[in-house]
Amino acid sequence: ISFNKIRLWLLSKVLSEQEVENLSGLSANPDKDIFVVRENGTTCLMAEFAVRFLVPYDVLALNGIDLITEQATLALPRGAEIEGKCGNTDAELYVSWMNNAYTFRIYFSKEKRTVGSDGKEKETEIWKINKVQLVYDTSESSHFINAYNPGKRTASTHRLSALVTPAGRSYVCTAQQTLTLLSSDHQKGITISMSDIQIQPFDIKSDFVFSEPYKCMTDQREQLEETLPLVLGLILGLIIVITVTIYHFHLKLTAPQSQLPRDRSLYKNM
Repeated sequence: ISFNKIRLWLLSKVLSEQEVENLSGLSANPDKDIFVVRENGTTCLMAEFAVRFLVPYDVLALNGIDLITEQATLALPRGAEIEGKCGNTDAELYVSWMNNAYTFRIYFSKEKRTVGSDGKEKETEIWKINKVQLVYDTSESSHFINAYNPGKRTASTHRLSALVTPAGRSYVCTAQQTLTLLSSDHQKGITISMSDIQIQPFDIKSDFVFSEPYKCMTDQREQLEETLPLVLGLILGLIIVITVTIYHFHLKLTAPQSQLPRDRSLYKNM
């Protein structure tokens, strides 16, 4: 009995271990990354996106006195290392590369909100990104050339509420989404641009499969702009067909009819 208990304990220990996978190599888009976090043998967080970081940093001017601001552009490499954390109301995704010279952190939360409609209040559950952080090292010279006072820096968002999505659904957005982070390096503003996004940090029902998509407003607007001319064209065509049909019947009804003589004796002269 004791051996069976030990075996069950070891099995539960193995099953509770976390697995993280970088599946970016499966993407046809070389700029798009795919990350999966699994716990207890089940997918609990999935994220796909293309991302770029625009990071300002100081260099010393030629006079050796003044500082000049330069811009470094960063991207996630295919071989980035990932860590993750799943929970009922909180989840996290960490992506690191170049021997931890860079770490990109995304924090998710799930909460209940009260929404009013038709004079009635309704409680609904949503998830969102509530914090984004980038740790970077300006002594990494392949991106930060001749950086002044090089070293580790941390940039974070403040009071963020991004990618708000109904619970149980995945957020989808092809259009570019931009976030601004404030750096510990003299409060410099760092720009993060994300596109081709599909993310779900909670309530994934099937292994490696996103739940029903929730499109961002930009994508919904673009889809409407694409379909609206088609719909208007169909309506206009229908109006033209109806108008021509009515006009045709009107001509038939108002056309003069040949009258037959009422006196049958006149038929002889016809």
